[in-house]
Formats: sequence, structure tokens, C-alpha cells
Amino acid sequence: MSKTLIFVLALLAFYALFLWWYGGRGKPLTQAEIAEFERLLGQLSRDTQGQSTSELVRQFAANDDGCEFVMHNLVRYRAKALYPPGHAYGDSARDADKRYGRAVLLPLLRCGAMPIFLARCAGRFVGPEGAAPWNYVAMVRYRSRRDFLRFAVAIESQDIAIHKWAAIEETHITPLKPLASLIFVRAAVGGVFALIGLALVRLCA
Repeated sequence: MSKTLIFVLALLAFYALFLWWYGGRGKPLTQAEIAEFERLLGQLSRDTQGQSTSELVRQFAANDDGCEFVMHNLVRYRAKALYPPGHAYGDSARDADKRYGRAVLLPLLRCGAMPIFLARCAGRFVGPEGAAPWNYVAMVRYRSRRDFLRFAVAIESQDIAIHKWAAIEETHITPLKPLASLIFVRAAVGGVFALIGLALVRLCA
């Protein structure tokens, strides 16, 4: 077998592995899974902005189709970070949010999720009079609602979420089902592998 063919087959195998990891088409959550996530998050969650964890899980799982979705986050910082007693972090809300951002990267990747958009708010246009401004908006793609709940369990059990709630005064978190998108992750990664393969073929020619 030629070196060129070996390289091409290896790239195809890596791309297939990426598609498996990236996923996006699965089965809806079962009632047993929903009940287990209710139990786990009910034990672990420290702050849900005054809402029942069980109700949040049931509401979130109600529209599950097993497929990928995007979570839209609007975030407003506290004036000062508010950590539970016993934590020796500073009082900068932005620094607390940065700690959270660094800490969640690996749990996100383990769940096949990735941030696809992050932007700082730069003024106001239309909104309720007197409403406090948001600090930033973030959009994160998840393989499924099952993976999002696994991610939530992971960050709560690893004490990562304390940084988020220390930093955030208010947040609106909304699951979105894309109708049209110009973000083609599968095609973009496939294009990168194709370019690498073409370069290797030329080098081996």
C-alpha cells in the first residue's frame, strides 16, 4: 500500500472520528433519563435564579428531539463577584467569569459542544425603558439536550459553576433550533482535512 493511500485513509478515519464526536443526530431523552438528571442536578445545583431545578429540567427536556441545538446566553455581571464563604478569590466579576470560561472548555469538548459566537454588547437600540444593559451574549452549540444536561452535571459536580454564579447577576438562557445558518462546522473541518490530504499527496508525488 502506497504512502499516499495510507495518508488519505488516515485522514478519512480522523474525519469520521470527528463526525462521530460532533454528532448532532440522536434519540430524545427518556423519562428515566430526565428523572435521573432531575435527581442529580437537584442535589448539585447551587443557584438557578430562584427557579425549581426539577421544573427547569422537565421544561428543557419537553421539546427534545435528540438533535443538535444552540444555547443562547445573555449575561449581566454583578457589581462585585459574590463567592460562597471560604473561597479566597477576588471581587472582580469579570475575572470570575474568565475563570469559568477557562474551566468549562474541557467539559464542553467532552460533550461535543463548542462556542460558536461570543460578543460584547456595544450599546442599545430597542428594549424596555429603564432595563439594565447586558454585558455580553454567547452562543454554544451542543450535540443534544442530553449532552447539555451531562455538561451541567459535570460543572456542578466539579465546583466549576461557582465561578459563573459568582460573576453573574442575571442571565437569560434560551435553547435555539437553527432554521438557517452560515456556520458549516462539518464542511469546514472536512475542507481542512481535504487541504491537508492534497498537500500530502503533492509532497509524496
